Amino acid sequence: MAVSIRLRREGARNRPYYKVVVADSRSPRDGEFIEIIGTYDPKKPDHNSTLKLDRIDHWISKGAQPSDTVRSLIKKNKKQSASATPKLAPSAPPEPAPPSAAAEVPAVVVEPAAPTTMAEEATIAAESPATPPPLPE
Repeated sequence: MAVSIRLRREGARNRPYYKVVVADSRSPRDGEFIEIIGTYDPKKPDHNSTLKLDRIDHWISKGAQPSDTVRSLIKKNKKQSASATPKLAPSAPPEPAPPSAAAEVPAVVVEPAAPTTMAEEATIAAESPATPPPLPE
């Protein structure tokens, strides 16, 4: 069985949209397929295709032949994925900061929810201090 990687037409009239499929070369264009491995929208500018490059490499290693259009899409996607992930030099991990006195004071003060009754308001007022604690210098 000869396997090919080719386009399967989807979409409406005058609005083509293609799926990149792995299919038996004897099956019709929009017929039976083995696996969907990407999409291609020719009406969309710039980056108009998405491909599963690992699955494409798998099928090509098994002997699948990509069509001319799919071959150019593969080349374009591999080029974009290579430029999208620049090589970074390994850096040293950041050193932990020494503990300070400011770490002992909580940084966030949680305000109580708005009271609904006079009794709840009185309890909250009794529990909370009149003035906030001084900040360390």
